[in-house]
Amino acid sequence: MSVTPQARPLARIRSKQMIDLLASGKRIDGRGLSSYRDLKTEVGIISKAEGSASVSLGNTKVMVGVKVEVGEPYPDTPNSGVLTVNSEFVPLAHEIFEPGPPDENSIELARVVDRGIRESKSVDLEKLVLIPGKKVYVIFVDVYILNHDGNLTDASGFAALAALKNSKVPNYNVTERGEVVRGDGFKPLPMRDYPIPVTIAKVNNSLLVDPNLEEETMSDVRLTITSTVDGRICAIQKSGTGGFTTREILDMGMLAEEKSNEIRKKLLEAL
Repeated sequence: MSVTPQARPLARIRSKQMIDLLASGKRIDGRGLSSYRDLKTEVGIISKAEGSASVSLGNTKVMVGVKVEVGEPYPDTPNSGVLTVNSEFVPLAHEIFEPGPPDENSIELARVVDRGIRESKSVDLEKLVLIPGKKVYVIFVDVYILNHDGNLTDASGFAALAALKNSKVPNYNVTERGEVVRGDGFKPLPMRDYPIPVTIAKVNNSLLVDPNLEEETMSDVRLTITSTVDGRICAIQKSGTGGFTTREILDMGMLAEEKSNEIRKKLLEAL
């Protein structure tokens, strides 16, 4: 498995400018420490998919397509549909992305997005069973990074959620012989929650929401907290070699809940 090359280090003068601004509570792009970049969402952009969405978070752009097929359930969950998330770092998205099979960074991204959706139980998989133990709906969520300017995790999580909410499930019927045949029309994908990931980076002891690529390059640790509609934390992912204090983790938990509510409202209003 290959490892995605890291972004080039910032020039010393740029790094010093960032540190000096943070000392006065400001960021290199003019935002406050707890502010997200502009969020733009569009759905239904892929005609051959059962659901799709694109999300722009500042200059970071992500597209997600959802495909729905009929397949077999996992042996340990015979009465549940199947959900699987994959991600691809398109080489044109940034000079550090290379063609080839998924590397550990794209696999980690897919797992973080998958965990947020799965652990929040946002998709009601128990309603996606055709023949218990034999035939279920299989939901494929494919994430494509189209432009990388930092915080791929949040942008991908937002786009996946928007694409799932946009998705329609083809109707299938089970005959008396136990055969699964395609019926007419579609029905909405059963959704029961809307988990939102919030990523916070630590740069020179300052905590920054929605880090851009320059801020990620300067950071040695990040934490992504995914929260449900009722404020329950359903997934946490730490990245990087640095650490947080107990006080910082408690502060980030409260900040993540506040920002998840803010982003969820914007996202759902745009759908």
